[in-house]
Amino acid sequence: MAIITLTTDFGEKDHFAGATKGAIYSELHDVKIVDISHSISPFSIPEAAYIIKNAYSSFPKGTIHIIGIDSEINPENKHIAVKLDDHFFICANNGIMSMICAEIAPEKIVEINIHDKIQTSFPVLDVFVKAACHIARGGTLEVIGKSIKEIKPIKNIVPYVNDDKTQIIGSVIYIDNYGNVITNIKRHFFETIQKGRAFEISARNNKFKTIYKKYSDFVNFEIEENKRNDEGRGLVVFNSGDFLEIAVYKSNSGTVGSASSLMGLGLMDAISVNFIKT
Repeated sequence: MAIITLTTDFGEKDHFAGATKGAIYSELHDVKIVDISHSISPFSIPEAAYIIKNAYSSFPKGTIHIIGIDSEINPENKHIAVKLDDHFFICANNGIMSMICAEIAPEKIVEINIHDKIQTSFPVLDVFVKAACHIARGGTLEVIGKSIKEIKPIKNIVPYVNDDKTQIIGSVIYIDNYGNVITNIKRHFFETIQKGRAFEISARNNKFKTIYKKYSDFVNFEIEENKRNDEGRGLVVFNSGDFLEIAVYKSNSGTVGSASSLMGLGLMDAISVNFIKT
């Protein structure tokens, strides 16, 4: 049974996600549809790139991923189908795939060219569904598009490093459901520049000199629980996707607050890492 995943900014209120699923089932009765997320911030390419990068590899090889973000076709925003890591991705060529492609080279990329056969004002439902179902039936990418060599890069995907390698300047690419702030600084990149040096991470007026392996490492369990007062305090970890994350221990926007709310951090805000010379 083919698996088709959906990642969009459609939300849960409107008909778009349901209509897309209905169109898939109308084409293929024997298919499994999985919602990765329909809560991407509208038109947020960095958010979508982060979500799909961290989700796709948990699915079986051969899974087809429809990504419906900023998908209206125009001369600067064409549609593509990509085979990468034995998965298939169907999306607009607007940079969404560049976070994954930065680490794994695509096996094949085609620019979808079936639009003359489809009258559409809803390309995810019409064009992307047709392409996904074609692949699910065992069809090749060459039938639905012409081969291209490159995809459009996403802006700010790579952090800035100064000439003497004493500073990294990254940016916030995602804020999760807990209000934790995820940056575009990955563990391997950080450690390559760090070379064992001490460091200070700055996020607005907040400074951090330690990166924990997991959130609970922040807690001193030798102190009695009712005397710890750890909830609502800031910390830094490399998260499950190996991205540098600024968090608040047991964050809750309704009570103790979150990294985003307490530190005033939003999407694309700068985060700096200064390495201390030895």
